[in-house]
This record gives sequence, C-alpha cells and structure tokens, in this order.
Amino acid sequence: MSDAAALAGRLLLALLFILGALQKLNDPEPAMTLLTDRGLPPLLAWPALLFNGIAGLALVAGWLTRPFALASAAYCAVTSYFHFLPDDPWQMTIFVKNWSIAGGFLVLAAHGPGRYALDRT
Repeated sequence: MSDAAALAGRLLLALLFILGALQKLNDPEPAMTLLTDRGLPPLLAWPALLFNGIAGLALVAGWLTRPFALASAAYCAVTSYFHFLPDDPWQMTIFVKNWSIAGGFLVLAAHGPGRYALDRT
C-alpha cells in the first residue's frame, strides 16, 4: 500500500509541474506578468518552464526523486512570493497551496519514491 501511495503522490505532484510547464509554453504571458509585477525580467519564465518540465518528468519516472523533491519544495516556497497579494483572495489561495505542496515534496524527499521508481528505496 505505501509503495502504491508513494507512486500516486509522485504522479499527482508531477502532474502539477508538467501541466505548469505546458501552460507556460502555451501562454507564457501570465507567468511573465507575475515576474514583471515584482520587478524581475519576464524571461525568467523560461527557466521556470524548464525546471517544471524536467522535475515533473523526473518525478514520474522516480529518478533522483529526493533531490528533485527538495528542489521542487524550494521552488514552491520561492514562487509563493509572487502570489502573496493579500487583497486578492485567489492569489492568497495559491500562496497557501504552494506551501502545502512544498510540504508534500518534503515528505517525498524524506521517505523516497517507493518501490515503483527508477531509484527505488
């Protein structure tokens, strides 16, 4: 049961990142706007897309799971900054979700990918 749950959790977390990469690829403007609103260059959306895609695929495969889970937790924590807009309830929901997802990644980093992975534990 725990290996199946680890796989399901890994796939759900990966799905979020893979869909995020596809969304940025299809329509990069919203991500670029979040960056420019915080005084950062909009071109940072492309490395974010790349990280989302690579991390998502690595999580699906269960490859280098612990390092990617730690990096993904940090990514979620850092990117929550862009959603900290107290006057916008929707953005605040995303802010809190980012921290919750970071927690899920930390659990994955602590416990590993399970048996159904390239780097089984």
